[in-house]
Parts: sequence; structure tokens; C-alpha cells
Amino acid sequence: MRQTINPQMQLGEVDISAITFNPKSRDDIPRLLRGLQHIWITPDLRHRVFQVLENIIPASRHNGRPGMDLWNILVFGTLRLVTNCDYDRLQELANEHGTLRKMLGHGPYCTHTYHIQTLQDNISLFTPEILDQINQVTVDAGHQLVKKKMSRYMAVPIRS
Repeated sequence: MRQTINPQMQLGEVDISAITFNPKSRDDIPRLLRGLQHIWITPDLRHRVFQVLENIIPASRHNGRPGMDLWNILVFGTLRLVTNCDYDRLQELANEHGTLRKMLGHGPYCTHTYHIQTLQDNISLFTPEILDQINQVTVDAGHQLVKKKMSRYMAVPIRS
């Protein structure tokens, strides 16, 4: 039984929209996490991305043990494919990278760890084809955002 997102925040859980990143960082992980944060704080975009992720869930959501939330699969799956890391590095990042753990909703005192087999079983469902579909949804949302900004600038009368 997978959930899209855990609807109830736990004590000590971090609000993803409140996470701050070092704007001067040139590493790829903070840039990826900022993009995921934008998906999180834009409800329409988040809904469309989760519709794509619904395709990786087995036919019956109510059978079997609870798996990772779709948000965790999205974060880990994009991280693995974008950084081209193996599952051992992904496990290390999942358990030790502070900002990544915040993005997963874990607070500073959370002791939850991810086992390598759990990551392999869940993240192997997140294929490059799924990432491509999510990229299309995200690019379309970006085009809509640019159109809105451009229409604001076009509406301003220019005096000579």
C-alpha cells in the first residue's frame, strides 16, 4: 500500500518548502533538490508528476506491504539517474546527506535509515522512461511559467 505523500507531518518532520540551499553551490545535488522543491510547492505540477509515478505502482495498491511513498521514489530515482550513482552511493547519500534527508521530510533527530535492498526494490521501478515523462511534464510547466511572466511584461505600455 503506497501513499503518494504521507498526509500527516510527524513531530520533527521538516517542511520541504522551507528548506534553504546554498545559492553559490556548484554541485549537482543542490540544483536537483531545488528543482524537486519547485515540484513540491507547485500543487498542479506535483499532481501531474504523481500521475506519471502512479504507472510504476503494481495494479492493486491495497495488497502487499507498504512501500516507499511516491515522493521518496521520485527523490531517490531522480538523484540516482541524474548523478549516475550506484545503490551503495545512493544509500550513503540517503542516510548521511543532511539536505537530502530534509527533502525526504526527516528532521535532524530522525534515526530512520534506508537499507540497500529497500532502495533497490523501490528505485528500480523508476526507469529513465519515467524520468523522461516527468521531464516533459516539468518542461511544459516551465513553459507555462515563462508565458505568464512574458504576458505581464507585454501588458506594460511603453511610452516614447
